[in-house]
Amino acid sequence: MEELKKAILDFAENSKKSKFYFKDMEKGVQEKFPDAKMREIKKAATALINEGVLIFFSTGSSTMYGLKGRGMTEDPE
Repeated sequence: MEELKKAILDFAENSKKSKFYFKDMEKGVQEKFPDAKMREIKKAATALINEGVLIFFSTGSSTMYGLKGRGMTEDPE
């Protein structure tokens, strides 16, 4: 799980966009870990959200992920 979390963070930090869909993140992680299953990646992403490293961003019709503090991922106060 720790390897997957690191791969997700690498993808999020090196991504050209500050927000990304799960499918994009999944493809990025599977480049490093081709045997990683969707469910394992989802669990690792959820763990990062619970730790406060990643955040959800709702577009209204779908949910995107973002690295906390990168780009316009925070709600203005």
